[in-house]
Amino acid sequence: MSQTLKHQRRASTAPRAWQRMLSGRRLDLLDPSPLDIEIEDIAHGLARVARWNGQTQGDHAFSVAQHSLLVTEITSALEPEWSADWKLAALLHDSAEYVVGDLISPFKAAIGDDYKQVENDLIRAIHIRFGLPAALPRHVSAIIKQADRISAYFEATCLAGFAATEAREFFGTPATLPHEMHSQLEQLRAIDTATAQANFLALFASLQTIRTN
Repeated sequence: MSQTLKHQRRASTAPRAWQRMLSGRRLDLLDPSPLDIEIEDIAHGLARVARWNGQTQGDHAFSVAQHSLLVTEITSALEPEWSADWKLAALLHDSAEYVVGDLISPFKAAIGDDYKQVENDLIRAIHIRFGLPAALPRHVSAIIKQADRISAYFEATCLAGFAATEAREFFGTPATLPHEMHSQLEQLRAIDTATAQANFLALFASLQTIRTN
């Protein structure tokens, strides 16, 4: 937690900093405990958080849960030999957004470091809760970030109204992917909330099974 937030926390008039989850957990957003984090709460929240501030085509918002599934699939194509641990890290790369929401990059920059500190503290607690390193190895973070940008490119061009040239300016040229996956990404469409939530939980359970066997 940043010194500014700690100072605010000590003030007697500090606002409530925790949120009640549907699981019954009470998660402190400024000092999150891994013990108060449940995957069902994460999946429920992410399936209901819209990327691109909801400014996407189709009958459904493109959710952070669907984005997380897509990034995990892309990382698997970029790194076919990746362990289940790193695939889980990819699935959870935006998991803090189940409580802080998905702010577009320009707004994050305007808010400043305190927002990033809250987000980073939540990610660390989530990683600890599910047996991942609090801070990922640099090469793992780099691949996840690459997959994130590839996903953003196709989301931008297929759903958010960006021209290809504009998307390349902001997200770069997508790395070479298997032809079948590239074709699939070009046909990207948003899925409904219930399906996104169920698919997120199913992939989490599958990866956990691999990790524990």
